[in-house]
Amino acid sequence: MELEKRPEQGPAGAEGCLVVAIRIPVRIVVLVLVVPVRMVWDVLVAGGRLLRDAVLRPVGRGLAWLGRVLVVVPLVAFGRYVLVPVGKAVAWLAKVLVVVPLVWLYRWVLAPFGRGVVWVVERAGVGLAWVGRGIYGGLAWLGRYLVVLPGGWLYRWVLTPVGHAVAWLGRGVGWCGRMVVTGVGTVLYWTLRVLVVLPAVGVWRWVLVPVGRVLGVVGREVGVALGHAWRVAGYVSRAVGRALAVLARWTLVEPARWVYRTVLTPVGHLLRDGVWRPAAAVSRAAGRAAREALASARLAVRQTLRRALFGGPPPAPDAVPDAVPDDRREPSGAGARTLGSRTTALTKD
Repeated sequence: MELEKRPEQGPAGAEGCLVVAIRIPVRIVVLVLVVPVRMVWDVLVAGGRLLRDAVLRPVGRGLAWLGRVLVVVPLVAFGRYVLVPVGKAVAWLAKVLVVVPLVWLYRWVLAPFGRGVVWVVERAGVGLAWVGRGIYGGLAWLGRYLVVLPGGWLYRWVLTPVGHAVAWLGRGVGWCGRMVVTGVGTVLYWTLRVLVVLPAVGVWRWVLVPVGRVLGVVGREVGVALGHAWRVAGYVSRAVGRALAVLARWTLVEPARWVYRTVLTPVGHLLRDGVWRPAAAVSRAAGRAAREALASARLAVRQTLRRALFGGPPPAPDAVPDAVPDDRREPSGAGARTLGSRTTALTKD
């Protein structure tokens, strides 16, 4: 299955009969081998996505919430309310017990002592400098006349002629060595060229290069066949998946939907309207009656106990005689202002 047409090269084409003979069998074999692998791969991918969306994400969110509640929040609270105060207290103690004493010791003990030592060393260094200059001058004079002048004479009149002679002898020996090495290298070069390089070049040019080209053609065709087979297997796997989805829909989902819609829903409505709602109304009425009966019984018991403990209720206000006249009472209806009179209860007298 070629998606792009290959350009023709030459009268017989650049591919040749070997490529054409290899391509079709390789693609058939690769397609037969790749289709099951692609289907298994698609099933694993779908299962992995389902596992990720249905299990791993909720579990991960739950674990994250538990970790935040059980670990992060306690650690933050511990650090904020325990470690920070303890750290501040330790820092204050370190400042009071270590830093302040060390500063005081440096300022009032070590600094004055160091200044005194420096002053003593400076005063002693003046005398030691005069002594050092004298010793240095004597040693320099002895070194000049006992070491430098004899060494210069020895280098000029002994070591230099001997070095020149050794250098001339070394150059001669080096020239002889170079000549010997050059001759031996030339012999080894031609020996290796004739015995190793030329046969290796022949094997590379007339054996390995053709075999490599054949293997390259085979590998390229296998790679192209794998790509085509993987895409074709994807189409086949998708078609099989859709067929299984349609089969599952018409054998499981649609019958279940029909049973739910035509059987379970009417039966559920019938049970709800004919059984559950009347039963709920009866139970609510019975509960209401029971609560009212309990409230009445409770009220009666409370009144009985009150009468037994505190006696009967006081007499009604209408039964109390009005023995003492009270001028502060409200005027009666006869003394009130009427529609035909101009006086009121307040202006009557």
